[in-house]
Amino acid sequence: MVKFFLKCFILICFLFVGVLMGMQYANEGIVEMKGHEEESFTSPVNMKKNDEGNVEATFLGNEVESRTLAEKKEKLEEMKAFNAFSSIGKALADLIEGITGKLVEFIASLI
Repeated sequence: MVKFFLKCFILICFLFVGVLMGMQYANEGIVEMKGHEEESFTSPVNMKKNDEGNVEATFLGNEVESRTLAEKKEKLEEMKAFNAFSSIGKALADLIEGITGKLVEFIASLI
């Protein structure tokens, strides 16, 4: 019995090492397929906090100013975007709620 467990443990260790080696090999293949080294790769979105406490963001190399973000946020809040599916869902929910309420009242009156 001890020999069986020892053999299983050794086999599991070999398989685990094989999986780790395969993951490393796959990672190297992906990096080669992309055509760049990891050190030269830059993220498409980058956010940094400067010394003054302001957040500086770059998107695909273009700087995004917080002023424009605040303007867009205000514009969205003013628009109070209309969602047709949301209004249909609310109307349907109100209808079902009303029908179930009337049904419960009817059953309660019978009892």
